[in-house]
Amino acid sequence: MDFIYDYQKLCADITKLSCNYPFIKLSCIGKSNKHRKLHMLQLGNGKTKVLYNGTHHGLEWITSAILMKFVFDYAKSYITGTRLYGFDIRKLYENASIYIVPMVNPDGVEISKTKKKWQANSKGVDLNHNYNAGWQQYKALAAQQGITKKCATRYPGKGWESEPESSAIVNFTRIMSFDYVVALHSQGKEIYWQYGNIDPPKAEKIGKLMSEASGYALIRADGLSSYSGYKDWFIKEFNRPGFTIEVGEGKNPLPYSCFDKVYNEVVGILLLPGEIYFDF
Repeated sequence: MDFIYDYQKLCADITKLSCNYPFIKLSCIGKSNKHRKLHMLQLGNGKTKVLYNGTHHGLEWITSAILMKFVFDYAKSYITGTRLYGFDIRKLYENASIYIVPMVNPDGVEISKTKKKWQANSKGVDLNHNYNAGWQQYKALAAQQGITKKCATRYPGKGWESEPESSAIVNFTRIMSFDYVVALHSQGKEIYWQYGNIDPPKAEKIGKLMSEASGYALIRADGLSSYSGYKDWFIKEFNRPGFTIEVGEGKNPLPYSCFDKVYNEVVGILLLPGEIYFDF
């Protein structure tokens, strides 16, 4: 079996971080259907608050690996006082609080080991179509394509936030009231930054910075991808910038052999919060 960054590896990495870098704050924002913890890590104590999350879709586990490498690199640079890709990490620590939920769908990752096209959670619900942002419209469009019950991908559930994973992310987001959020997915080298007719303040500006940092294209979503995702809900709920970033290029699941290349493309995006000022 090819390398997969699964829940066990995530937990092992979190244990290493807690032992070596006690300034990283660790917590659990909820549990999956199969009672796996939805781990959260906090970097920094600054005014700007952002959330990064990965692996809404089980076979997109590479996004969890990217976020965890970022945490390790950030922590090492903070301790040593060295720059990370040209960024002053101690300055970033003071200017921004970065919250990371690296694996939203740990059950789906486990299932994807044997079912290669599995995106959904353990109940067959596509978590990134389980949010209250055009959910009814999405359900109707999905039904037109024959998606009416639990399956590997695109089934939106019996109602929005029907799943413990999506509900946990929504509750945590409401409590924290982030300045902007980023959901990592794979693949396509694209950045989605809008929902419907809503263009939040500074969203396009931040999107352009992300595009410059990564070489990824800014894209307006259409079709099924236009509705009921996490960033869609965040934009609708808060009128603040939310982004879905499709990392890498190829066929899901992206092989681990492309990890270094994809990480180098994306890390500049993850380092941006210290460069952006908000006053909501």
